[in-house]
Amino acid sequence: MVMKDQTMQIAPPVQASQLIEGVYTVPIRVFEDERGRFMETFRRSWFPWVDWECLQGNRSDSRPGVLRGLHYHHLQIDYWYVPKGRIRAGMVDLRPSSPTYMATQILEIGEENNLGVFIPVGVAHGFLALTEATLMYMVNNYYDGGKDECGVAWNDPQINLNWGISDPLLSPRDLQNRFLKDIPPEELPK
Repeated sequence: MVMKDQTMQIAPPVQASQLIEGVYTVPIRVFEDERGRFMETFRRSWFPWVDWECLQGNRSDSRPGVLRGLHYHHLQIDYWYVPKGRIRAGMVDLRPSSPTYMATQILEIGEENNLGVFIPVGVAHGFLALTEATLMYMVNNYYDGGKDECGVAWNDPQINLNWGISDPLLSPRDLQNRFLKDIPPEELPK
């Protein structure tokens, strides 16, 4: 197939979550020809209303059945993209001042649903690898050794995210994440 003369659009149609305020998805456009594929996975200009700067990029590779999270930050914005495989991303709004406080959302993203996901400060997030999967994510603060990486239990009944799995593979750190009711208020997002 020969790539037609296609003009890259500066901003794809960024879509606001209908469930959690401040979460946005970006349909990633794929341009293919006989040589392979090209896609823009992130542009700062896609989110002009947010005052942030991407300072660090990270990569996470996971086997099927691995669940990472739920993590939340007081100072960090995340932008996720899955270039390989498929994940089930779970989010919950932990910001008491938000109109969507305690709202949850599950998104399946990856090769079959090519989306970028913008996750604001105070929204707890995690993912279940449904296949061998690579998650690339950009953040607006450097990793700080855990000072701003907080966690809540993936299976918290108060949050009630439907991961579709009962016995995921978790890290030792995520196994120690507490239920929301057991986290002191001063440790939760404002």
